[in-house]
Amino acid sequence: MKKQTFKKITLLLGIMMFSALFSNSIFAQSKVEATTSKAQQNLIVKGKVTDDKGALPGVNVVLKGSKVGAVTDENGEFTFPQSLSSGDVLVFSYLGYNKQNITIDAQTTYINLLMSDNVIEIMGAPSTDKPYKSKRSH
Repeated sequence: MKKQTFKKITLLLGIMMFSALFSNSIFAQSKVEATTSKAQQNLIVKGKVTDDKGALPGVNVVLKGSKVGAVTDENGEFTFPQSLSSGDVLVFSYLGYNKQNITIDAQTTYINLLMSDNVIEIMGAPSTDKPYKSKRSH
């Protein structure tokens, strides 16, 4: 009886070791495939930003949720300094224009963006009844 128990334990340990080795190789394969698919999604994104009058130099292009970004050149063109993946969002902002978010998909390599004016309303008017006085002491 002890011999049969020993054989069962040995067989059980062998099966456990085999399954552990086999599952590690499957895990390693799936990890390699995941890394490969992510590498395929690394996209270099370029583009041009314009308004109704032409190219816009100095537009900020920032990856949403990070501090990584670029600025358009004198021709309104930019190259994002970091490779992007599908689902990343680029935020375009420029003083006097509406902020725009562009979501990157698997085919995005070039963005041609037309910025629209942001109407700024001034609340109230300055008072001209009194002469201006500085609050600084001389």
